Amino acid sequence: MTHEEAIVDAIVIGGGIAGMVASNRLVQLGKTTLVLEQGAEAEYLCNSRFTGGAVHVGFRDPVSRTPDELLAEINSRSRIAKPELAEAVAHDARRVIAWLREQGVRFAKAGAEEYKAWVLMPFRSNSYGLDWRGRGGDVALRTLGQVLLSRGGVLQRGVRALALDITHPDYVAVEAMEGDRKRQYRARAVVIADGGFQGNPDLIRKFIMPKPEALMQRGAGTGRGDGLRMATEVGAATVGTKRFYGHCLSKDAFENNKLWPFPVVDPIVHAGIVIDGSAKRFVDEGEGGVWVANNIAWLADPLSAVVIFDDAIWRGPAAKGVMAPNPNMISAGGHILDAATLSELAAVIGVPAAALVRTVEEYNAACAAQTLARLNPVRTSVSDKPMPILKAPFHAVRLCAGITFTMGGVAIDGQSRVLNEQGKPIPRLFAAGCCTGGLEGGPTGGYVGGLTKSGVTGLRAAECIAGYTA
Repeated sequence: MTHEEAIVDAIVIGGGIAGMVASNRLVQLGKTTLVLEQGAEAEYLCNSRFTGGAVHVGFRDPVSRTPDELLAEINSRSRIAKPELAEAVAHDARRVIAWLREQGVRFAKAGAEEYKAWVLMPFRSNSYGLDWRGRGGDVALRTLGQVLLSRGGVLQRGVRALALDITHPDYVAVEAMEGDRKRQYRARAVVIADGGFQGNPDLIRKFIMPKPEALMQRGAGTGRGDGLRMATEVGAATVGTKRFYGHCLSKDAFENNKLWPFPVVDPIVHAGIVIDGSAKRFVDEGEGGVWVANNIAWLADPLSAVVIFDDAIWRGPAAKGVMAPNPNMISAGGHILDAATLSELAAVIGVPAAALVRTVEEYNAACAAQTLARLNPVRTSVSDKPMPILKAPFHAVRLCAGITFTMGGVAIDGQSRVLNEQGKPIPRLFAAGCCTGGLEGGPTGGYVGGLTKSGVTGLRAAECIAGYTA
């Protein structure tokens, strides 16, 4: 009997971290499992291969911190997290790390910052551009793939799931395409784990912004939103679909592949100010690069955003940390616009000179008087300390929003069961990873941790299907 004809215990749609965690845990618990991955290559592309590799909870160490501390961090950052999802991540994050290590996935401490306590090995290089082959995410996927096969699981590449049929009392049917051939697979349970919808312009236009062409893909771009669409077609609810995880990039990234996914422009954004085409601030830069990137995407002209800073910022915050903009942006061929005065800088970037001077002067005065909270929009210091813009030469970088993955998606409960519009589980249907919503986002785009979310929801989906109690 072929896999297409057999009714297996579980089908997992997607071979990223969420899918590989779910499938490995399923076979470990004795369940026959088939993974359907749309990528046909052995090194099929997905965001999990491109990841920087840090497993954290709101930038906190999941092992040294208590679950209560992690829960407080999640709720502080997200402010919209569903309680049972927040509790699941807070309690199971350290278990995910321990379980991954048992499968042969390697971690090491990558730096002094707390969120770098558990980073997938080998680390990516400290360089600009895309560097993934043989790095932590790539090696982790290959390791989990090998373990899956050794346990009798099946990974079928080049198969794109397109529709679900949940009308049968004993199984879920998955309609799929393998090349130009239609196929049907059947399972007693299905786990959707195909990532977000960041690679689908129509869904981006529907849920996030009217001009998806102005959004720079900062990840693999393979998340087509098939899982989201399939789930909603059978009655699933969605949550938090307007927010995405990403960073501020140089607009030059559209023409220069060396400028994504690194270096990000966030360190400059955190210290300086971001303006639109009228030379006015439109976002609280202190809330961090994720929030600023979202706000850039929501502009009427998302490619009008520019970060303004001075030489003290360029030689200070911009030159610190891993893959710092100074000098990596210049080394990668990015453009830093310079002028001796703010009026001259306005002419270079094409904004009204008087408006730019006024915006900077108001900001500088608030810095000096410590009245940043009175600015409109307010200026906080959640990420880094804001600095006045005083020291010539003055600089600017044209920005774009770089999207890595979408934060919202299919509604699930604490056991990764897909929920309908009434909040009830849809029988036999589960979802894990970045195709789900309800954990991250909120009023300032609070980010909790993509790898951690994927690991916890994948583990819990598998254990719920298998009837396992941790």
